[in-house]
Amino acid sequence: MQAVTESIGFVGLGLMGHGIAKNLLERGYPLTVYGRRNRQPVDDLVGRGAKEVKTVAELAPNATIVFLCLTDSAAVQSVVDELKGGLRKDTIIVDCSTSDPTVTVRLAEELAKSGVQYCDAPLGGTPAQAETGELSVMAGATEEIFARLHPVFATWAKKIVRVGNVGDGHRMKLINNFLSLGYGALYAEALAITRKAGLTVEQFDSVIRGSRMDCGFYQTFMGYALEGNRDSHKFTLSNAYKDTRYLESMANAAGSPTFLASAVKNYYGMAVAMGGSGPEDYVPHLPDYAMRVGGGSV
Repeated sequence: MQAVTESIGFVGLGLMGHGIAKNLLERGYPLTVYGRRNRQPVDDLVGRGAKEVKTVAELAPNATIVFLCLTDSAAVQSVVDELKGGLRKDTIIVDCSTSDPTVTVRLAEELAKSGVQYCDAPLGGTPAQAETGELSVMAGATEEIFARLHPVFATWAKKIVRVGNVGDGHRMKLINNFLSLGYGALYAEALAITRKAGLTVEQFDSVIRGSRMDCGFYQTFMGYALEGNRDSHKFTLSNAYKDTRYLESMANAAGSPTFLASAVKNYYGMAVAMGGSGPEDYVPHLPDYAMRVGGGSV
């Protein structure tokens, strides 16, 4: 087992962050955490040996690596602003959020002036995989920084890929989420058509499951439609809408067409506008909104 030489700070102990932080603790990394509203994951980690601080600024001097697992780029910017004054030279900020790559690159350039390093390391997987240490990570960093982070990532990730330099991880994550959230929009519309055409969800699933169109995303997505399990795939509709907006913006800046990407974005925007903006309104609930557009329910 490799000797632990890093001290970890962590901000963003939500659905994914708690599992990552727990695995870091279990592998012997000293952990300092900051939490605002949701006390349950913070209390759990403190009970496992983490140290809690009352402000983000207090976290900075205690860490050689600071993980951020936040909602969006605005939240990342806010936390980085609070950290800036206390960060030591050669500290690495690791942004595991799904963020706007242009903001990522700008923050990295600003922090580099004071010797602070940056890595965008968005995640692939589910909260359950975060708990078991089986996430995937797509990192944007120099080869040197990636080599330093690799053993830390290995405590909670099963697949670790250096995509390229800073910003490339977030660019790839947006493309990854376009595919997965595109599946979600496709499944939602297909299920709405299925029901309105007089077929059942069970008939639909009996053909798709086990076919070439089956996949892990399909299986967790269908947990709600088939079994009524609202927690089968815990990724919020509001986060999906945010990610697809970021993807569309990135494509526009690159001069790439967004015929499908904009349609997918609008699907999630529709659901959020119709009331699916809460913390427990998840992607598998999208068929409910697709049905309501034409009248009816899943």
